Amino acid sequence: MTHLSALGASAPFSPDPREPLSLLRRELGTGTEGLSDREAARRLTVHGPNEVQVKERTSVGRELVQQLAHPLALLLWAAAVLAFVAGIAVLGWAIIVVIVVNAAFALLQERQAERAVETLARYVPEHAEVMRNGHQQTVEARTLVPGDLLLLEEGNKVPADARLTQGAIEADLSMLTGESAPAERVTGPAVQGLPLLQEPDLVFSGTTCTGGQAQAVVYATGNRTELGRIAALSQHTHREQSPLEQQVKRVAWLIAAAAVAMGAVFLVTGVAVGLPLTDALMFAIGLLVANVPEGLLPIITLALAVGVRSLARRGAVVKRLSAVETLGSTNVICTDKTGTLTQNKMRLQSLWTPGHGSEGGPWVKELARAAADCTTVTRDPEGRLRGDPTEIALVAGAAELDVCPDLEARDAQRRTVYRFDPRLRMMSVVHPPDGEGDHLLLITKGAPEAILARTVTDPGMPADLTVREARATADHMARHGMRVLAVATRELAPDALPGRRADAEASLRLLGLVGLYDPPRPEVAAAVRRCHEAGIRVHIVTGDNGATAAAVAREVGIGEPALRVVPEAETVSDPELDELLASNSDTEIVFARSSPETKLKVADALRHHGQIVAMTGDGVNDAPALHRAHIGVAMGRSGTDVAREAATMVLTDDNFATIVTAIEAGRRVYDNVRKFIVYIFAHLTPEVVPFAVFALSGGAIPLPLTVLQILAIDLGTETLPALALGRERAEPGAMTRPPRKSSQGVISRDMLIRSWGYLGVVSAVLAMSAFFYVLWRAGWQPGDPTGPGSALHDAYVTATTATFAGIVTCQIGTAFAARTDHASLREIGLLTNPLLLVGIAFEVVFTATLIYFPPVQGLFGTEALPLDVVLIILTFPVLVWGTDELRRHVRRRPAK
Repeated sequence: MTHLSALGASAPFSPDPREPLSLLRRELGTGTEGLSDREAARRLTVHGPNEVQVKERTSVGRELVQQLAHPLALLLWAAAVLAFVAGIAVLGWAIIVVIVVNAAFALLQERQAERAVETLARYVPEHAEVMRNGHQQTVEARTLVPGDLLLLEEGNKVPADARLTQGAIEADLSMLTGESAPAERVTGPAVQGLPLLQEPDLVFSGTTCTGGQAQAVVYATGNRTELGRIAALSQHTHREQSPLEQQVKRVAWLIAAAAVAMGAVFLVTGVAVGLPLTDALMFAIGLLVANVPEGLLPIITLALAVGVRSLARRGAVVKRLSAVETLGSTNVICTDKTGTLTQNKMRLQSLWTPGHGSEGGPWVKELARAAADCTTVTRDPEGRLRGDPTEIALVAGAAELDVCPDLEARDAQRRTVYRFDPRLRMMSVVHPPDGEGDHLLLITKGAPEAILARTVTDPGMPADLTVREARATADHMARHGMRVLAVATRELAPDALPGRRADAEASLRLLGLVGLYDPPRPEVAAAVRRCHEAGIRVHIVTGDNGATAAAVAREVGIGEPALRVVPEAETVSDPELDELLASNSDTEIVFARSSPETKLKVADALRHHGQIVAMTGDGVNDAPALHRAHIGVAMGRSGTDVAREAATMVLTDDNFATIVTAIEAGRRVYDNVRKFIVYIFAHLTPEVVPFAVFALSGGAIPLPLTVLQILAIDLGTETLPALALGRERAEPGAMTRPPRKSSQGVISRDMLIRSWGYLGVVSAVLAMSAFFYVLWRAGWQPGDPTGPGSALHDAYVTATTATFAGIVTCQIGTAFAARTDHASLREIGLLTNPLLLVGIAFEVVFTATLIYFPPVQGLFGTEALPLDVVLIILTFPVLVWGTDELRRHVRRRPAK
């Protein structure tokens, strides 16, 4: 028999998982203690990482063709055709070069954006629980190898194909089989004749465990899993465009249509007023080229990708580029309490027993011991407690009272575990008392109201008095911010364990109440205050007691000015929920005793009322609510694999404050997109006006700008500053204004007025002033010849160079003006965007090269500028920025 560990560097193999378990174990070379770390490392070398083959990207050639057929590229193709028709072959080839360079640049940005999203996986590595060296360990799922012994429980994503060796689970196989109902998977022999996916003792990579506990031996990893085989069949990917990109693409088509219409009208006008056909075609070409905002779409993609990467470094992994845009319009956050608002560092703070209150004694120790027994906490090889934070606090509290059980012995003697059920709000265990005796002891812990409804009192003690006293004590603890659990027991005969859980968890004897305190995270109060300043409401949706959650809410500032507590959120009907959420926009709500279904109902109701919802969750059953919310937020540390899979964003630090940071980043990215759109669109006017002046004058005024100079502006001087504006820091006041409406378009009427009608007009006037100044000082009069060989030709070339340089310097002023929408430049700082300064420096050097470097002067039709013209042009940035700064100052002044 071939032994796996003896394979060395030979080719990996996959054993038959349906053969007898003992034979499979021998083939895989593994036992009940799992593999050693050294053996696992050797096998990883042979089998490679446990990663499914990444789907092939669209070929570079195909993506390049898509970029070449973009509406703005089509506009340039039309200009190139017109150039060849007019016999201006040099211009035609120049435009084609521009199209190819622009497409290559766009393709590069797309690839960078894809890589930014793909590399996010390292921020939230998937993990697996395994037995190695005889101890339970947490390892990265990618390091699993055949022969590893997996430990599976509710909420885990199955990381590899494996066969159960102990226990039973329910698994969601819908991603492989299409069946929505969970399938039972139990330890046992294989059933002959069944398809592999229907084998009752096999689990498969990528599926999820929705209930139960089991051990399983891995027999296939990576591309040899069923998921890997399916993935190999699909070799094409398609990146879905965000709503933002779709809006801008529609604007691109609008610009293209407007440019063609304007070109046609002015072409006819030019011919009608007596322009030669070549000049009229030159005008049409210039108009088409001037209207193309090259680089707009790739810059938007890059801005979104930069936002994603920035958020990942700050603890928020966003899984879709489009989600960054959605974050900026979020106006409601529905958050869990434990671990998100609080530190998830529970400690046992208070104990209460019937008849004795909070005084010490053997009854308090009995309560603490029973609470620690009713947990699934374990110890790792270093002696650290592992498990649910609430249960760890119970075990640690019992240890402080010297009544902590031996956890390994406890688990070995345990007969039954009824796991925590969020609907019942309790869990139970059954084992012999103190490990021996002729009867069994059932211990139950859970929400006080759930336990008290199932208790009976000791003989001689008034039942109503005990229940009333327990409830009053629980309320008192909860009002002081404690999480309260009731603990009860019941004796059972060894041969009379009820078959149904409901029958077992009945007729309980109350041992007492335990109060656990989890202090709020220190940074949450400031984050909540920022939410309120930004017009964002915060609701708490928690399975905890209403008084406890309300105490935490008030401590962190949730509920200012008004807080409403729904003590039993599960019982709220849809009409009541609609009334709650629509009644008062200033009221924040605590939905207590909530189930995962409650989260889904709340998300649905908020969406119905037109709110943009961010919803946190960490459990298996939270997945529907995370899907339903606009931004599903999963916990990276405490959350299940299922929740992380369903979420749009994963918090690597489980911190509420990180959600607020992400919302601020979303607003910043959206604002920055609008800033560079203003910047790019502002240059369309000064590029179009020279051609309009030329056409409307019937050629009496020579063409103030050449087509190649426009291309130099759009492709050479405009791109880097636009990219820099995409990285601008948040404008002051970004988190003090209300959220934008989801229906608000990225390009508004005010933006177009500012870019085309204000910044554009000022720039056009200044650039044309420079043109006319140079001609005027040379003695030019309208209609004078300026062509080659004429006396004014050199002055005309210098004048077009002045127009070109004037537009470039106006760009500099526009870049500084576009950095803010409302605030003054002084508030954000002149030098706070180093990338913009670098872009402007490149812009200046590039322009100077085209004007003063002889080898390119002939190509671009430029001449060295006289000193007086240079001094005039150097004032343009200040004039453009200064007039816009004045406009913003007037808008900031309060109306009288």
